[in-house]
Amino acid sequence: MTDLCPCGSGLPYGGCCAPFHLGTALPATPVALMRSRYSAFALGLADYLEATLHPEARRPEDRVALEETLRTVRWIGLRIVALLPPEAERGEVEFVAFHFENGQVAQLHERSLFLRQAGCWSYRSGRMLPPLPLGRNDDCPCGSGKKFKKCHGDRPPKGRV
Repeated sequence: MTDLCPCGSGLPYGGCCAPFHLGTALPATPVALMRSRYSAFALGLADYLEATLHPEARRPEDRVALEETLRTVRWIGLRIVALLPPEAERGEVEFVAFHFENGQVAQLHERSLFLRQAGCWSYRSGRMLPPLPLGRNDDCPCGSGKKFKKCHGDRPPKGRV
């Protein structure tokens, strides 16, 4: 597992989110859980996404929508916008997750609430925020180091869309 982790940490997947996905470690902070959930979306790990959802937020009918999202959306990058210092049992993370929607780069901009019970963080809810500006000369959200116009801004996505 030497490929870089989808969460954008710059670390190999095996030393970043994989231990969380495999159940050999628990995320110690809300941002670590948020990054691991983003990676789970990127890798199609529905069981992990359900397991890290707060019990009060779980609904049986959501599994169908989750599987549809995992099958049709291609995630390309994550940007952490803001972190509120976590309290003992509560934390918030604002992030933008970039993906392809209808052949175009789109974004999910959210402020997420995480709660800790019995030492385990879980995702409770999120508040959608307006998209952040993404100009042609900005760095591409995929992390390639190229300008957006020379990377994902000028071509259709490969793989799942």
